[in-house]
Amino acid sequence: MAQVPDPVAGEVPPATGVWADIVGQPDAVRTLFAAAQAAHLQVRGEPAPAGAMTHAWLFTGPPGSGRSVAARAFAAALQCLEPGEAPGCGRCAACRTVVAGTHADVKVVVPEGLTISVREMRALVQAAARRPTTGQWRVVLIEDSDRLTEGAANALLKAVEEPPDRTVFLLCAPSDHPEDVPVTIRSRCRAMQLRTPLAGSIAEVLRERDDVGDEMAWWAASVCGGHIGRARRLATDPEARERRDRVLSIPVGLRRFSDVFTAASGLVKSSESEATSANEDRNEAEKDELRTAMGAGGTGKGTASATRGANAALKELEKKQKSRATRSQRDALDLALVDLAGFYRDVLVSRSGSPASLNHPDYASDVAKAASQWTSESTLRRLEAVLECRTALTQNVKPIIAVEAMVATLHHG
Repeated sequence: MAQVPDPVAGEVPPATGVWADIVGQPDAVRTLFAAAQAAHLQVRGEPAPAGAMTHAWLFTGPPGSGRSVAARAFAAALQCLEPGEAPGCGRCAACRTVVAGTHADVKVVVPEGLTISVREMRALVQAAARRPTTGQWRVVLIEDSDRLTEGAANALLKAVEEPPDRTVFLLCAPSDHPEDVPVTIRSRCRAMQLRTPLAGSIAEVLRERDDVGDEMAWWAASVCGGHIGRARRLATDPEARERRDRVLSIPVGLRRFSDVFTAASGLVKSSESEATSANEDRNEAEKDELRTAMGAGGTGKGTASATRGANAALKELEKKQKSRATRSQRDALDLALVDLAGFYRDVLVSRSGSPASLNHPDYASDVAKAASQWTSESTLRRLEAVLECRTALTQNVKPIIAVEAMVATLHHG
């Protein structure tokens, strides 16, 4: 990351430590670095630049831009034990534990189900009201805060309106649109908008941190749509590449109407399989831990009562795991739909003669073939069908129904 003067603090943000994890976001790093400096000055009781640090931040940006990574880096910089002139050293125990997710005063909320409930948020707000125990700040980091229910958002609003001393709220969402973040919460947060990283920055990360070869790094960076995590999976996981190939073979492979149902079934089953494989080991480990904690296999007095309690807790855990599996499946299916939308966008680009780069340059021949056979109007209808399917899935339409309706439109245009 290039080092540039900080417009607020007059310092040069380092390209090392926790800041090195933020890819392609120099403006955000400058602002967060200045805020972390101001926060450490406040803790020491020294004068700090006005407005540099605030109690609530809203990180927005497209998927893969690194919202949660930036928020974690900022949390680490706030807790850094060796701030000096450059908080966020990445070496001290505080920086390491924050990045690892084990710092006692940094609570990270990663919604595993479809929503964040009001009960969970109330418990979080109560914890946030306590003073920090080992760190300098109590930090509450909520990933995917667009998943807050209305009740959960109201519970959070009360805490953000009257923040406890030395407590910082870091919210991550795709955008600051009212559908993602209520206006009442947004207005009390400092906005931190991230952009899509450039392919060159992503390729550099893959080469330097993941030891990926030049050719694979550039390929993954060019087809990931600016999503760093996706680029890493494509570069390192052959199964992820195979799933992408199966999805991108659909547009030009729909020759007969019967292909509609085959393709739709394949998409849904692939997302189910991916969700199952991602959660299977974790689900079993959680069940084993719960059974052990509830005294499974015990004998003697009270065993029957403990067994009943364990069964009730196990049912609650299974309910949570089912919700997590549903979300995992929808996320996997949505990723496939994003790839499909990118293909039809590429066809429109090709038909228009625009010099814009393709989302799927490795499928340029299929794109050219489709562009020669379809009209711009029919291509646009296909693209709209993909986007409508994404919307339908967020409204709890059964996946197979939504996908079959979409693929039928993809077939006839």
